[in-house]
Amino acid sequence: MRLVTRIAVNTSCGLALLALAACGSGASGPFGDLSGPEVANKALATTKKAQSLRLSVDMTTKDGPLKADFSTSTSGECTGTLAKGAEGSIEIIKTGDTVYAKYDEALLRTEGKGEPKEEVDATVEMLAGRWMALEASDPDVKDMTEFCDLKGFLKDFEANDTEARKAGRTEIGGKPALRLTEKDGKETFTLLVATEGAPYLLQIASEGGKEPMTMTLSDFDKPVVAKKPAAKDIIDLEQ
Repeated sequence: MRLVTRIAVNTSCGLALLALAACGSGASGPFGDLSGPEVANKALATTKKAQSLRLSVDMTTKDGPLKADFSTSTSGECTGTLAKGAEGSIEIIKTGDTVYAKYDEALLRTEGKGEPKEEVDATVEMLAGRWMALEASDPDVKDMTEFCDLKGFLKDFEANDTEARKAGRTEIGGKPALRLTEKDGKETFTLLVATEGAPYLLQIASEGGKEPMTMTLSDFDKPVVAKKPAAKDIIDLEQ
């Protein structure tokens, strides 16, 4: 599922859009006389210090719609769901060196296209709605748990010289925020930065490009509870 990586890294300049810098005068407001680039850099620096957070993504890709919702920590503990439109979804729990994955029937049938119906039906009967225990170090497993690598994700939050401008106050999830915007050709990027408490990045969005995306960040530094599923709900793949 390398498609997931594009959400955080390669989509519409990816997290380069977080590199908001340049113009934007320091009009008075929650950040005083800080310019757009200065607010963005402050938000980037603050967000990179988070030990855990919740990441929700809603994206349109060339392969169709994709949604992700993960709570993840720098220690590697992680829980979340990936949904590929009508193709189905997968739930993930990562704790220690083990990843527990649970596919729904739709995704199992999607991935089984082209295989004999009897084999697909048998796979669905065996796996749908049940947890599989997988090694976190397996390359294929790493592909589906890229959002569980919070340290790697936050490394991409770098600031460079572009053109971020203050675009007024707004609110997200009941929290006041400052909007920063930047255009790159036909594409418009928007950052929402918290104006109360720590100046975290609360949302990153792009529109007007080939793969519009909205990424919402929340629950900063809240503990991630990643518990092993009940034994009765885990299928033994070695049977």
